[in-house]
Amino acid sequence: MYGDVLFAVLKPIRYVDSEEVVETAEIAVFVGRTFVVTVRHGVSDVLAGVRRDLDQAGQGHDLLAHGPAGVLYAAADRVVDAYDEVADAIDIDIEQIEGQVFGGDEEDHAQRIYKLKREVLEFRRAVAPLERPLQRLTETDVPHVPAALRPFFRDVHDHAERAAERVEGHDRLLTDVLSADLAQVSVRQNRTAVRQNEDMRKISAWAAIALVPTAVAGIYGMNFQYMPELGWRFGYPAVLLLILVVCLGLARLFRRNGWL
Repeated sequence: MYGDVLFAVLKPIRYVDSEEVVETAEIAVFVGRTFVVTVRHGVSDVLAGVRRDLDQAGQGHDLLAHGPAGVLYAAADRVVDAYDEVADAIDIDIEQIEGQVFGGDEEDHAQRIYKLKREVLEFRRAVAPLERPLQRLTETDVPHVPAALRPFFRDVHDHAERAAERVEGHDRLLTDVLSADLAQVSVRQNRTAVRQNEDMRKISAWAAIALVPTAVAGIYGMNFQYMPELGWRFGYPAVLLLILVVCLGLARLFRRNGWL
């Protein structure tokens, strides 16, 4: 209350599905005994819808019979009803992310999940501050709000509570999905590291085997006059046999140790 004027702030939201963004506006409502003044910040069609509904209903409409407070109820009802639509749209996106994370998609979805969590936080900032004022309108005497309107505001309060519960559920679910996604990314990274280690072991093993003939050939390729087995008829086959035996021995050793 500001003096004799009831002041309320409503936060209409809409969900831009193509961008997965929650857009928030703000409507300030000043309710007096014989007047109601609204101030809008941001883009919202709530006030236009309220005026259209009341104009179509005519003077005999129940809300008009309750005076300016009826306009406050109509605006709050439209704002809170839109929360369910936004929650439904977020549900669809979360289900899509769940299917990707748990369906074998190996892409990293952390960025999209973080973005959705940020939008859910924006949603919470809109709905959470409404719960207590709406509850007050249903339980206590508020100036310029007839007692006959309390059941109407109670219905809006119930809708706001359900929307708040859905927001909390979205946040918890996204946290769980994010944890699962990060765990899967970690598992994939570990699997890649294991494969790389196995490849390095195989490369090292083959390099060690190839080193034997390379070393022997390099020694005998120096063309010194006095070298072992140069004058022996079976020297060349013996060296080849030695190379073969050593290479086979290394291959067997590496295979037994799991390097090949």
